[in-house]
Amino acid sequence: MTSALLSVRDLRASYPGPAGPVQVVHGVDLDLARGEKLALVGESGSGKSVTARAILRLDTDATLSGRVELDGADLLTLPPRRMRAVRGARIGLVFQDPLAALNPVMTIGWQITQPLVIRGVPKKAARRRGVELLARLGVRDAERRFDDYPHQFSGGMRQRVVIAIAVIADPDLLIADEPTTSLDVRVQARVLELLHELTDERDMAVLLITHDLGIVAGFADRAVVMRHGRAVETGPVDDIYRSPRHEYTRALLAAVPRIGGDHTRPLVTIKEGGQ
Repeated sequence: MTSALLSVRDLRASYPGPAGPVQVVHGVDLDLARGEKLALVGESGSGKSVTARAILRLDTDATLSGRVELDGADLLTLPPRRMRAVRGARIGLVFQDPLAALNPVMTIGWQITQPLVIRGVPKKAARRRGVELLARLGVRDAERRFDDYPHQFSGGMRQRVVIAIAVIADPDLLIADEPTTSLDVRVQARVLELLHELTDERDMAVLLITHDLGIVAGFADRAVVMRHGRAVETGPVDDIYRSPRHEYTRALLAAVPRIGGDHTRPLVTIKEGGQ
């Protein structure tokens, strides 16, 4: 890829353990262009979320190595102050659990506008933009609900709030960590549709983290399949689904229940061990 917005090379992440450092990300490579949607896919515990957190340097106890370049600047070597300026402004993050990600004692409006206010945008202008964005994301009576608290919103509405926080500063890259977890199918479809629209309108790249192969098929352009903290297969989604090369990818696809399939046969399970 000649014009990658995000280029990750040999990314490794280790965390302290009782017997010494434990490496959980092993030399991950990936590229992501502007306007592209890339999925990190694999089982729970495969290293997807840890890879995303390493890109953003969110875990202070992690030891990171390799290169994570955003428009050519290595994020792993940026001073902490400059890295904080990247988060929110250049890279937005949608957390997996919107209720846990939101401050229960602050209004959702205050939380939505903070990425703008801390960068010097006047509060009135930030509020106006926040209300417009919340309405755009499908929250009815956005002006009034702007002063409500997280517990007053449903799961799907809280997910919209978290997306608003992540995109209000017009980031170049959005990292969405399991954005449809615990949502019903109808709300899942609407959230993914919103991400599609935002990507097209803003030429924003999306790094989607998910274990749901159905979502990957309907949303992403390319996919990186991860297992045990390693990227075992990378390529266009259509190619991976049509002719997976790695045995783990084939096992993941075989484990997906299919409508109209032979329900008398046991589901395929993925064996432990190996790479």
